[in-house]
Amino acid sequence: QVQLVESGGGLVQPGGSLRLSCATATFGSIFSRYTMGWYRQAPGKQRELVARITSGGRTNYADSGKGRFTISRDNVKNVVYLQMDSLKPEDTAVYYCNADLMLPPRVYWGQGTQVTVSS
Repeated sequence: QVQLVESGGGLVQPGGSLRLSCATATFGSIFSRYTMGWYRQAPGKQRELVARITSGGRTNYADSGKGRFTISRDNVKNVVYLQMDSLKPEDTAVYYCNADLMLPPRVYWGQGTQVTVSS
């Protein structure tokens, strides 16, 4: 059974930092073929892309996180990270890890981790 397990969420003051992790122990060596992404969903809003990293290491970010967030991956440990700096109250949301493979088509989601930015 495929599992994506997020960790690292919590309560942080505005301007603070958090690093989210998404572990994919059940993927094995195929992990490196997946495009990995972080999405978030705030109360009353749709889920939105935060950042994504391809199997080749190419990254893209939503405008809201450019210059503040950094996505990275470790293909040995099968982990994807989201470093979030200069956090703002509007970053408050549940953050979800996503794994996306084109061939064969597969999409997996984690259970989410809560990030709350508040003083």
